[in-house]
Amino acid sequence: MQRASYSKKEEVKVQIGGQAVIEGVMMRGPNSFSVAVRTQSNGVKVHKFNTKSIASSRIGKIPILRGFMVLIDSLVLGIKALNISAEEYGGEDVKLSNRDIFFAMAMGIGLGILLFIVFPAFIARMLQNIISSAFLVNILEGLVRIGVFLIYLYSFSFIKDIKRVFEYHGAEHKVIFTYEKGEPLTVDNAIKNSRLHPRCGTSFLLIVMVVSILVFSLLGRQTLLLRIVSRIALIPIVAGISYEMIRLTSKYRDSKIAKIVTSPGLALQYLTTREPSPDQIEVAIEAVKSILSLEGVSDVG
Repeated sequence: MQRASYSKKEEVKVQIGGQAVIEGVMMRGPNSFSVAVRTQSNGVKVHKFNTKSIASSRIGKIPILRGFMVLIDSLVLGIKALNISAEEYGGEDVKLSNRDIFFAMAMGIGLGILLFIVFPAFIARMLQNIISSAFLVNILEGLVRIGVFLIYLYSFSFIKDIKRVFEYHGAEHKVIFTYEKGEPLTVDNAIKNSRLHPRCGTSFLLIVMVVSILVFSLLGRQTLLLRIVSRIALIPIVAGISYEMIRLTSKYRDSKIAKIVTSPGLALQYLTTREPSPDQIEVAIEAVKSILSLEGVSDVG
């Protein structure tokens, strides 16, 4: 297998991120994305696409708004990548239509609202009957939301197929770290790097949970319906603030404050990542190489 090599001068010419999919990895650059999948025949199939990310558009220059738009963009792209990987690994029989994808997104969003908004809001409404402080009730609601989130992730970690996805998640992080350090993209180099990355979506979701506590704590006593509606309506604001925090901590990642802010998210990644095998790292390497080629980075092999 060909390997890419990068000098320190070429380090991080473009910022890339990714997502684990079914038996593979999706990588995203400013103007492209690719999906690399380990096929049933033990080969690696890479699907390449040219598409401009929201972060690279005019909206990407507007603080707060860009965070929510990037979240929506990532959700749509993530489902598309999952569909590609499922079709590549499982064959035409598992291919989803646009209608199927729409309903999958709707069900996912609906489940998220039920678990992380409706249920905590219901608990908070009950607590209002015994706790007079609206501020304290809103804080407790946020803690319930974080608790549900942790139980949700912990429960998923026992599912065999999800463990495979978590291993590819670890491979994605290791290879991105290798690229960001300016090291040659080889399995030996990648395997030495950490599977925990500060720009991971898991860290972002945890920051969203914490920011939601701060934002929602400013609201007073509310009925159950108003509590649910206000939480849904403020999602763009919460996501936008969280995104700006991720950008700042990434920019000043070596500062003590950034390390404190990112440490809970990094710890949470022990649940959502697993140590990958060399074969899984190879798939992630192919995904990164394809993105760098599409983005015009030289010497990608």
